[in-house]
Amino acid sequence: MRTIPLASLLAPALFAGACTSTPSDPYLVKSDLARDTAPAVPAADLEALVADNTAFAIDLYHQVRGEPGNLFMSPHSISTALAMTYAGAAGSTADEMAATLHFTLPEERLHAAFNALDLALASRAEAASGDTIPFRLRTANSIWGREGATFLDPFLDTLAVNYGAGLRVLDFAADPDGARGIINGWVEDQTNDKIRDLLPAGSIRAETRLVLTNAIYFSAAWATPFEASDTRDATFHTASGPVQTPTLHGLPDAGYAEGDGWRAVELPYDGGQLGMTIIVPDDLAAFEASLDDAALAAVTSALTPHVVTLALPKFEFDAPLSLGEALQTLGMPTAFTADADFSRIDGTRSLAISDVLHKGFVAIDEEGTEAAAATAVILEDTLLPDQAALAVDR
Repeated sequence: MRTIPLASLLAPALFAGACTSTPSDPYLVKSDLARDTAPAVPAADLEALVADNTAFAIDLYHQVRGEPGNLFMSPHSISTALAMTYAGAAGSTADEMAATLHFTLPEERLHAAFNALDLALASRAEAASGDTIPFRLRTANSIWGREGATFLDPFLDTLAVNYGAGLRVLDFAADPDGARGIINGWVEDQTNDKIRDLLPAGSIRAETRLVLTNAIYFSAAWATPFEASDTRDATFHTASGPVQTPTLHGLPDAGYAEGDGWRAVELPYDGGQLGMTIIVPDDLAAFEASLDDAALAAVTSALTPHVVTLALPKFEFDAPLSLGEALQTLGMPTAFTADADFSRIDGTRSLAISDVLHKGFVAIDEEGTEAAAATAVILEDTLLPDQAALAVDR
């Protein structure tokens, strides 16, 4: 069991080598165990996790697709942050989370599979030359605990071994907004400044006990870049009507497929290890309503090599999401109530999720793609002191 120090004077006695904490240099409380950089995970477990994460991604998409404006999210980031949280859940809280997130692997294999998947994604960068845009695909995880709180060693060990996450100490009680700024700064650092203000004002309060964060950054060049001289305005049909927007034009070697009510193209990135699949439905509402993992697999499996005459909008946007309501609707309401059981985090039943916040960023231009995403799961105390009001007026 690890108890976070209440004052910097205690740190030298409790944590060898610890430096005095400052607002920009929170204590890092690490497990004695290092991350497993070569997990022995069967291919079947990795395939199961990918399928499970895809099923959850589609479920979540159906919940949030009605949000106003453009939508961009990283289901992998969301699943990873919630998997770290799941490591501390017990009882019906854990059962609901597993069902909602489509976790079919037993927990002793689940976290190792997440580790293997993360490492496999990172290894894709090795095949790219990065002649124009450096190929980068990196992820980072961290947990942020309230000063003076206690956390169990098995929980910290699981996150250290499988997610490379240490616990940083912040004074949520005395300076919640300062703590919010520190976490947001970490997210900005991990995402090349593309994800800013993941935690909006008011999201971190004195009652906050723990925040679990995941951040992902990606940049890659197209295998066949577009010529800047061919970029020109073209009509793009938005939900509110047609607009003129800068549009890339080219003849890339790509995967292409057509089906009942849709066309799709897959643009490979430099190195051939990853690509972007773009689906253009004839009727967006009808296609979205019927979208499931089988429909998505039917699209990707139908792609075959073509030389495609392509017009692709050049764009950049970010999209914030609050996922608490969506996750409760999908089947994990208990985690957000006073009945939540996260006793494997700290040995008590006094924690509940207050919100799950996500933000995504994507930019597409002639040279390639830059994208980033981050997720924060915020847990707060549910056992608050009894409150009373007294006016001493006589």
